[in-house]
Formats: sequence, C-alpha cells, structure tokens
Amino acid sequence: MGWVAGFVAVAVMASAAEVSVNLPKPDGQPADMTRPVKVFILMGQSNMLGFGRVGPETQKGTLEYYCKVEKKYPFLLDEAGQWTKRSDVRYTFVMQKGDQMQLNNNDWLTVGKAKHIGPEIGFGYVVGEALREPVLVLKSCIGNRGIGWDLLPPGSERFEVGDKVYAGYKDSPAFWIKGTEPVPIGWYAGKQYDDDVRNAKSVLADIGKYYPGATTYEVAGFVWFQGHKDQGEPYASRYEQNLVRLIKALRKDFDAPNAKFAIATGCGNPGTEGGGKKVAEAQLAVSGETGKYPEFKGNVKTIDSRPFWPSAEESPSNAGYHYNHNAGLYMNVGLSLGQAMTELLKDQK
Repeated sequence: MGWVAGFVAVAVMASAAEVSVNLPKPDGQPADMTRPVKVFILMGQSNMLGFGRVGPETQKGTLEYYCKVEKKYPFLLDEAGQWTKRSDVRYTFVMQKGDQMQLNNNDWLTVGKAKHIGPEIGFGYVVGEALREPVLVLKSCIGNRGIGWDLLPPGSERFEVGDKVYAGYKDSPAFWIKGTEPVPIGWYAGKQYDDDVRNAKSVLADIGKYYPGATTYEVAGFVWFQGHKDQGEPYASRYEQNLVRLIKALRKDFDAPNAKFAIATGCGNPGTEGGGKKVAEAQLAVSGETGKYPEFKGNVKTIDSRPFWPSAEESPSNAGYHYNHNAGLYMNVGLSLGQAMTELLKDQK
C-alpha cells in the first residue's frame, strides 16, 4: 500500500551489522501545529534508558567517534560540526524516583550536551522526517526491571512451578512456598508498569507544557526495548505470554486500540543461547509477520537487534548488560525501530 497522508519517504536498510539511513539534516522548521501531536511512548529497562556513550571522539564506539571519525550518521552533525536539532520532534523523558515523577529531559530532539543516548535519537529522527505532524517522543522507564515481576502487566495471574507460587499482577512478594500465606514486601508485581504508565499519562494530561503550542494529541505508537532482567527462569519461559498481555494492556490503558507497537529484541547480551535466546525468540514470535497472533498483523513489528551486537574491543567498555556502552548499537536499534514504526503507520488504511 502507499503512504498515508502526512508521510515522506525515509530509507532505512539493515545489514548484518549496521543500519544505513538516507536521512537529510534537519531543516530547522517547526511542525504543522494545526495537527494533533503524534505521541510515541518508549518503555523498557536499561536498554531503553540508554547507555550509548557520546564522547570522547578518540574512543571507539562512542557517538562522537562514529560521527566525526567514521563519518556515520551525517544527519546528526551540522556544517559546523555541532549536533543538529529537530524543531518538529520533542523529546520528553520521565522516570519514577521514590514516590515522585522525575523529569530528566524536555526539549527538542538533539544529542546536545547528553553524555549517553538511547534509541530515542535514531527513532525520533526517522519518525520526525517521515511525519508531517508534530512528534512527541515520550520515554517513561527506569533500569533493572523485568516484565515477569516489576513490569508485569494487568491481567497476569498467579502460576505455580514446583513448590512455589509466583505472583500475579499486584501480588507481593515475587513468589512464596505453596500452601503458605504470602508476606508482602515493599514492592508488588506490576508496580513499575503502574508507575511508568502513570508518569506518561501525567505528561499527556498537560501536553502544552511538554510540546509548546500543542492542544491535542494522539497516542500513535509504543516502543519496547527490554529483556535482560527476564533471562532467568521461570520468567524467560513466560516472556512471550507476558509481552502479549503488555501490548494489549498498554493499548487499553492509553485508550489507543489502534496504536502501533514496535519491539526490539533486547536481553543485554548476544541473545544466542540460554535465557537470552528464549527472550529474543519470544519477542520475535509476537511480531505480526509471524502469523502466530493474527490480531497483531500489521500493527506489531519486532526488529532483531542481535546482529548489531558490539564487541568490547570496538566499544567504550565490556559491560555486556549495557551493550558495552556502544553508541552505534543504540543508534542502529533506534533507526530500525523508527523504520518499523513508519512502516506500520504508512500501511494503515
């Protein structure tokens, strides 16, 4: 099918190890504010939080090294060698801090003075170029969280493995011995889901504060990049069913039944064996292209981030759970997610 009204063509081509993107430098023009803001809600754990190092230029694997030494992602630098900015894409990042929402970023999309990046840069540049409407990239997440416990979606029921009963939504603790009474702790199954959803909703409730001049919005899509915390059992084996429930729960909670859903495989390691492989395969299974979930055809798409895995030798660190702090990984994932989202949107009738 052709493009829907409001799109321009953006070419993103993924190879075995990187992504090639035909993106122009931003023209500095604001979006058409007569249109509702297209909101994309980004969620997950440290994958989505983002630990791709920006500098220094002399360090392999940093964004400055890729842009200034290897000359990749030319749309990120202007003629003077400064970071470009999209004046039609707003980037807001909120996080739960204790019992309060912490605002970490609320500005036009740019690398700017950031020390680290996540997928939001690549994603926002692709979607911002494709859409005529104003775009809000709204990230609501925190690190070290699992979909089997912290981010367990509403509707999840208790289950048993061996002599243990594992928590359903709002149960506490995470598990208890069968036949005993659970003794709650200061956390419950799904608390992070509740926090992240509430924080995103609080931004949308005051849309003009976060996107100047905006009065109306549409939740157009969700983006999910998570998985490392769920590599252990029994959570790895239940990842797929939890992710299916998460997709449905988010659409319901934001009253956005037609919102598209883009997923990146994410287990904080190469994901080729053990629990990491189970998580990645579960994420790939829910993609509408597999046919396993007919209701997800044309509205859920998973990109496989595993080919982008960076070695420690070409990265700023050997912290595999943070993708060795390699900025290229986060750019490639973000660009691929942006392309996946635009493909889902352009094919809608």
